[in-house]
Amino acid sequence: MMNRKKLVIVGGGSSALLLACELNLKIFDVHIYDSNAALGRKFLVAGDGGLNLTHVENPVDFLKRYNPSAFIQKAFNDFNNDDLRRWLKEKLDIDTYVGSSGKIFPIKGIKPIQVLNRFLSFIKSNGATIHYKHTLKSINETSLVFETPEGDLNVTGEIVVFCLGGASWPVTGSNGLWAKLFTSKNIQTNQFEPSNCSFKMEWPDKFKKNLFGQALKNCVYKVNDKTSSGETVITEFGIEGNGVYPLSEEIRMSIRAHQKALLSIDFKPQLTINQIKNKLESSKETNRGQTLKISLKLNPIQIELVKQQCDKSDYLNNEHLAKKLKNIQLEITDCGDIEDAISSAGGIALSEINENFELKKWPGHFAIGEMLDYDAPTGGYLLQSCFSMAHQLAKHLNTYSKS
Repeated sequence: MMNRKKLVIVGGGSSALLLACELNLKIFDVHIYDSNAALGRKFLVAGDGGLNLTHVENPVDFLKRYNPSAFIQKAFNDFNNDDLRRWLKEKLDIDTYVGSSGKIFPIKGIKPIQVLNRFLSFIKSNGATIHYKHTLKSINETSLVFETPEGDLNVTGEIVVFCLGGASWPVTGSNGLWAKLFTSKNIQTNQFEPSNCSFKMEWPDKFKKNLFGQALKNCVYKVNDKTSSGETVITEFGIEGNGVYPLSEEIRMSIRAHQKALLSIDFKPQLTINQIKNKLESSKETNRGQTLKISLKLNPIQIELVKQQCDKSDYLNNEHLAKKLKNIQLEITDCGDIEDAISSAGGIALSEINENFELKKWPGHFAIGEMLDYDAPTGGYLLQSCFSMAHQLAKHLNTYSKS
């Protein structure tokens, strides 16, 4: 049997899980080091309310969800959402189904912890060694130094893959503190920022507080020239939900440039202004609020937002009101805390890696997953990107090491 190369994986999140499954253990002696007492803690947190593994969207539109998308195009084309579903079935015996919104989940009855356990079972049967409670502390010229319950440990590997995650949900160990270690190696890391998070708004004092927590459904949201659709929730802090998460980068850019971002909401995207006007004119209701509720099926939070933005004359003018319903404008003044965000942007600059995710200034060392500076919306897109990168890197390492 050939002498195996020691391959060190630092971090035990989604990227690490699939990478360890795909590496050829005849070539590599694989060791995974994680700061927690178990792998995949953020993977499990993402599974609260259902483990959204990927999305059914067609590959062309799927790729457009990433910003930027060019760096992951090869990885996604080689291992896309359909490939992931087949892989889950063939490798882990996990069947999936498509939900009503296009999100893909394990079939009902398979819980997130069961998915994680199947990953772990496959990894262990494949011969990898897992080291728990090992926190990356520092980087020497020839080794990595981990803090462990028994004291500091120096670890060397012929190949090292970093899967350290971003800076959201630090309770899972994903805290972004590793960035300073890479800066010490002259590797550019960009500041972490919240993504897929809540956004702050300054509500007027007269806003009806009992309406906080209500949802806006079937709306289209726009910031600058980027649009999104879906459900959001109005909260005392501001707004959050799948409808606005894909606009995270546009919102952050506007706040950086102008200290605010203007969010436009179309309450009735399926209707034109004239169609709305006709519904208003043909309503038999004498009360304007009842007209909005019955003829246009607006809920109380939508009606309240309309009232906040219309003076009395506009509210009673059918044409002016119809235009307003197509363009409710809310001012976002800040992002929510990164600790509460679903994901983060920032991390290692993409200019620091090559097409195989190898650090240009540090040969033999690779970085994949959320620790790279890119943006992905919720809905399975972030997990898919982590899996796609891991699959491509495993394929590259397996092929490269054979030659």
